Amino acid sequence: MSKLCRAFLIAGLGLASVVSTSAHAQTSTTKRLAKHLDRMDFALQGAYVSHSSVNGTNYLNQKVDQSASTTFGALVQLRYTKSPLVGFEFNWNYSRSTQTYVRSNNPTLTVQTTPNEFTLGYVYHGPEIAGIKTFASAGAGATEFKPTRFGGVGLQPQARATYYYAFGGEMPVFTPNIGVRVQFRQAFHKAPDFGQNYLTLQKQNSTIEPAFGFYVHF
Repeated sequence: MSKLCRAFLIAGLGLASVVSTSAHAQTSTTKRLAKHLDRMDFALQGAYVSHSSVNGTNYLNQKVDQSASTTFGALVQLRYTKSPLVGFEFNWNYSRSTQTYVRSNNPTLTVQTTPNEFTLGYVYHGPEIAGIKTFASAGAGATEFKPTRFGGVGLQPQARATYYYAFGGEMPVFTPNIGVRVQFRQAFHKAPDFGQNYLTLQKQNSTIEPAFGFYVHF
């Protein structure tokens, strides 16, 4: 065998080794990615949002009653489930409501807002009952109360620390990867005051949010 042939043979073997190693690495990476994707699901749900009311006195010792309108919103969830005991979720909860402040000896103040909840939580998957997979979750994050352009009376957005719990069930209805999810959520945060001390109550507010929608399991 000539030196040139031996050189080509060695080069070919080296190239084959590199290609084989690269293909193996890509296959391994693809399998790991597929394994993680198989643990994820995406859900879009509609939520009925009911706010609690609070009252107290501001720094001027004036009585203030704060309430918010009942409304409908959208709940978007991304979940990662490793096992029934180990699961996590990201929540984005969007709605639009009117915050009302009734103050003694002052005109009533109404502020149109778009609350956006961003929370992370732990998810526990319980037993399956009559084909319905049960779950419970809890977590924390923040809710941004953003006054609308024309109905926000010039106030600035404000974020409030938020924590929540939820429980519900889901079941496939169209294919094994597509189904319906129903849940009851309750979130807690301080009543918004938009940085205005004459609206500050330092009282805990809450929302009750029954939700229904669809999920897609990757």
